[in-house]
Amino acid sequence: MSEARPAPPLRLRPTLLSDLDFIGGVEQDPHNRPFITPWERTQHEGAIRIPDFRHFIVEAGDAGSPGGGRDGFVILQGCRNPHRSVELKRLVLQDKGHGLGRRCVRLLKRMAFRDLKAHRFWLDVKSLNARALALYASEGFVEEGRLRESVRASVDESADGWDSLVVMSLLDREYAARVAMGLEEMS
Repeated sequence: MSEARPAPPLRLRPTLLSDLDFIGGVEQDPHNRPFITPWERTQHEGAIRIPDFRHFIVEAGDAGSPGGGRDGFVILQGCRNPHRSVELKRLVLQDKGHGLGRRCVRLLKRMAFRDLKAHRFWLDVKSLNARALALYASEGFVEEGRLRESVRASVDESADGWDSLVVMSLLDREYAARVAMGLEEMS
């Protein structure tokens, strides 16, 4: 009987300007485009430089893996928000269906509440992204509402159709309760 290998360590390292071509490729990937609104390179450059943002490269493999050890990227916004409301602006991964998204969300929750002292950690997600909606709900995020037909359903602006954004959040006391129940890792 073979033992399951432990997942490689997950790291979030600050994004470098030299990572922007990789990020552009991940955003343009046909598997990701329906679920995000890609940014211009200058928007990513700003997020790297502006202190209110945290822009990270997700590394779960090693430098010899596809993408050179880069598995995706994350953007947090509101890191200096006086109301302690931190937004998970973007989480985009190359490889899906292997638990990397869940591991990232757990790490980001810990960062938001422990390191950034957030009162509220929130996000919005397109309603057609059923996989992400299920993940966030299973990780304790509560649906607050919907911004009806607020984004195009396709990144092709000539296409008809709209999608809604689902706003979800997790409060510090809800996170603390999950920690007390053993649902969150604190290391």
